Amino acid sequence: MTPDLPHHQRLDAWLWCARLVKSRTRAAALVREGRVRINRQPTGKPHARVRPGDVLTLPLGNGVKVLSVRALAVRRGPAAAASLLYDEVPEMPAPLLPGEDEAGIQPRRDRGGRPMETER
Repeated sequence: MTPDLPHHQRLDAWLWCARLVKSRTRAAALVREGRVRINRQPTGKPHARVRPGDVLTLPLGNGVKVLSVRALAVRRGPAAAASLLYDEVPEMPAPLLPGEDEAGIQPRRDRGGRPMETER
């Protein structure tokens, strides 16, 4: 007989168990500040439910991380076990605008719309 596993977990507890923040109090403060999103929806409630398959957006370090929840935590474990709770969603490259090259640089244009003489 297998024990019934929960289908959801508190957001602040999950962030702490996944070792994304140092304390559960800090996790709750981060959520209360409105800096965490679940499936693109801002939340200010530390008791918001997190389920496997949800996508979390939160500020970590000097950037923003987008994480896909892979599993719920039974307890806070070592870092190796915590990293199995989520997958980091890779950042999508920005689409090129018309006239941009692969480096994202548009040629300078004169008033007539032609490239500058130095770039012809």
